[in-house]
Amino acid sequence: MKFLCLGYMDSKKMNSLPQDEINAVMQECMPHLKELYKSGQVIIDAGLTSETKCLRRAKGKVKVTDGPFIETKEMIGSAFIIEARDMEEATRIASLHPTVQVDLGEQYGWRIEIRPIHYFEEGSSTI
Repeated sequence: MKFLCLGYMDSKKMNSLPQDEINAVMQECMPHLKELYKSGQVIIDAGLTSETKCLRRAKGKVKVTDGPFIETKEMIGSAFIIEARDMEEATRIASLHPTVQVDLGEQYGWRIEIRPIHYFEEGSSTI
């Protein structure tokens, strides 16, 4: 089974750091990423920027706007997909990610959300 893991952060706190401090924090992430990758269960791992677009259908047309619409101090900063037997194993694998391993992450509101991925396949009614 595949799981989508979303890494959140407090964007105001992270963006208030000087670039050299951000670089230092990111360097602390590298050993933890290596451990995560050594699990052999990471399918993809990506960092995300703050640029977003929101698409929705309105009055029969696709409307594109800047997003997000709600004001929040949290921002999704990373996304990764892992392969695991169940949520328990997915939690164990995701716990190797720097988001919850780097001490300074707590100060910047880092956290991970894990969600099972369900496939929509032609002829299948299960989600």
